[in-house]
Amino acid sequence: MRRNTSILLLSVGHACVDIYQGAVASLIPFFVAERAYTYAVASGLVLAASLLSSVAQPVFGMLTDRWAMPWLLPAGTLLGGAGIALSGVTGSYGLTLVFVAVSGIGVAAYHPESARLARLASRGSHRAMSWFSLGGNIGFALAPVMVSLVIGHGSLHRTPFLALPALAGAALALPVLRLLARRQAGTAAAVPAPDRPDDVPSFLKLSLAVVFRSVVFTGLSTFVALYTQQRMHGSSAAGTVALFLLFAGGAVGSLLGGSLAHRHDRVRVCRWSYLLTVGAVAGLLYVPGPALYVFVALTSAGLYVPFSLQVTLGQDYLPSRVGTASGVTLGLTVSIGGLISPLLGRLADTFTLQTALTPLLAMPALSWLFFRTLPEPATPRAAAPDGPSPAAARTVPA
Repeated sequence: MRRNTSILLLSVGHACVDIYQGAVASLIPFFVAERAYTYAVASGLVLAASLLSSVAQPVFGMLTDRWAMPWLLPAGTLLGGAGIALSGVTGSYGLTLVFVAVSGIGVAAYHPESARLARLASRGSHRAMSWFSLGGNIGFALAPVMVSLVIGHGSLHRTPFLALPALAGAALALPVLRLLARRQAGTAAAVPAPDRPDDVPSFLKLSLAVVFRSVVFTGLSTFVALYTQQRMHGSSAAGTVALFLLFAGGAVGSLLGGSLAHRHDRVRVCRWSYLLTVGAVAGLLYVPGPALYVFVALTSAGLYVPFSLQVTLGQDYLPSRVGTASGVTLGLTVSIGGLISPLLGRLADTFTLQTALTPLLAMPALSWLFFRTLPEPATPRAAAPDGPSPAAARTVPA
């Protein structure tokens, strides 16, 4: 039960902090409408959040490999929320960039340590890790809804209200840290020594695959709301629905990925998922009419089936540096996709959004190619190899 409770609390806390990753993209249409930003200028906000986050997360990962830093969970959550809360209170583009970057650092501080604690709490269960990842997906999905409710009928000066999830997430982090501390106190060692060497070449290939996944996901999350408004000749609500589906489909994908990994090799599951995602992105860009929404959801599910599996694969390729592996697979390679957003914005300003987004078709194909070269690593023996019993899973996610 303690494991189930810990995973549940970590999952909800993960949702609270990942709201702020999704909030950056969710705010883009409002910055464009209220401040008349061009696509390239608006996408610079995504770059600001991504750039510092991509650099900082591996650093935090290396630090957590040397020292346990559980205080990063509440601190990172509060910092992530504070940056987004302040992003709309000033009309200065420079200050807005600073506040969004501060939020990115908070998110960066949170993820490596939370992934390490989730691995500890899950005792090696892929299903439990998929529930932890599900929390982040839910946070992403709630971001456009929350931003629309807070900002949609007002102005960007309402962004301080967006700090509320951070306060809740920081409060939720405290009991889970106490639960894990009590469990570790009753064991001889908190983390067993790895029984196999690091596989650095495979980890590097995995990281490149996640980079390409990040490029397509970040590109779509930045522009799919604006693209949908153009395609459907609709209001901002049409774009909010598309962005919600892009983020919400990840919840289905994460749980499906954990379930499939129970039956098949993780590498094989990821490989097939990326191959199917190529077709989904093509449908999103070129199939006319309301079917666009279906392909947005399929794209999201396809990109998120591998998400939690990539985290555990990275940890298994680098068993002696779990924090670093988590910082890279959850952080650097995910955030680095934001670096491409200004380029897509410049293409959209010069040509059309559809033309700018077309190169994203190649990204899941490249991820598929890298996964074709990866072996399935040996996994550490878990206390409950099959994860929680069906009854427990119905009661408390684990």
